[in-house]
Amino acid sequence: MLFLEKYRLMSENNQTMLQPSALRQRSKPELYTMNSPRTFVNSPLARVARLVLGGNARVAMVLGQTVHLSGATRAGFLADPEWVAHEEVHLRQVRDLGLPRFLWQYLVESARVGYYQNRFEVEAREGARLHMLGRANELATRPAAPAGVGKEPGPGPAGR
Repeated sequence: MLFLEKYRLMSENNQTMLQPSALRQRSKPELYTMNSPRTFVNSPLARVARLVLGGNARVAMVLGQTVHLSGATRAGFLADPEWVAHEEVHLRQVRDLGLPRFLWQYLVESARVGYYQNRFEVEAREGARLHMLGRANELATRPAAPAGVGKEPGPGPAGR
């Protein structure tokens, strides 16, 4: 299966296409395998990004293989599977490109088209969306529990 549907994903204005050069075969998309990423809480770098982005309530940014957080706790970050999936895509982007190349391309792309239309952010949002769809499909296709499983035991004859 090709990752993210062969990168045929388009940004909101249908002008910024993700680069197909990053294509490679994968047996299963990584974004469905959620790990517990390494985090740096109260990161000064994430705080700067938070201020640059207009003082958002919470910010995560990937540097190397660490998710830097500002305005969020590790527990709060990990409790939001869509946010974790988004950052997992960035972690993969850094692994694929290497940190210097990723940072350079990310900054040039942001200067060229802005944060929201940055192809790395478009891909991360799409990866998070696909992850959440996968979770919803998993829940929808999960067989119902047999009668009586998962219910609190009633008082029974002895408790009456």
